[in-house]
Amino acid sequence: MTEVRIFGVAGIPEVGFGDDLASLIANRVELEDGDVVVVTQKVVSKAEGRVVRLTDANPSAPAHRLSAGRDPRQTEVILREAARIVRSRPPLIIAETRHGFVCASAGVDASNAPEPETVVLLPVDPDQSAAHLREGLRELTGRTVGVVITDSFGRAWRQGTTDVAVGLAGLEPIRNLTGLRDLKGYELHATAIAVADEIAGAAELVMGKLERLPAAVVRGLELTGEGTARELVMPADRDLFR
Repeated sequence: MTEVRIFGVAGIPEVGFGDDLASLIANRVELEDGDVVVVTQKVVSKAEGRVVRLTDANPSAPAHRLSAGRDPRQTEVILREAARIVRSRPPLIIAETRHGFVCASAGVDASNAPEPETVVLLPVDPDQSAAHLREGLRELTGRTVGVVITDSFGRAWRQGTTDVAVGLAGLEPIRNLTGLRDLKGYELHATAIAVADEIAGAAELVMGKLERLPAAVVRGLELTGEGTARELVMPADRDLFR
């Protein structure tokens, strides 16, 4: 591999509940075998109906306590989506989702929501969503591709956010180099590359947050294998921050 190309899929309209993402993408780009199609979590969630109206959220006492200026109805939705609260400094809430992800607001987001007074949730099963999209693209194009669904996460040791893989299909999420030797002959003992997260972060450079490009294609990686985004979650017994 000497070159990787990343380009956005232009012309995708505003996505709503029930829309066929595979068709929306396949009609706007010529895919090749081995491509990785990267899609934002937001459009996947919209297509799957993972949108909540704040008028349907009756804030609890904990929601009022943790809001500190944020709409307590949104905080109530966050608490409903959280498997547990990891840390809080109102209105900031770091939560573990039912998927095992540790992220701000349990993945609940008001940005790019379909209309005012609504928030978008993470897909129920992002890996299954990726597998479904991959199969749809195969049926429509005849191409075998990988799919990565992304969302923006903060990091414990670094400023700023970066996109990571929250769902995937058709590629290994982690490239394990343990046991291989570097150019000097040193044996690698604990080197595992989060390939899926690297793809997500690279694709975000093209898709951006304001460019209305919810999908991109990464070409030239020559990836194979199978796996899930859940494999990227740090096991509890190895997590020094729990």
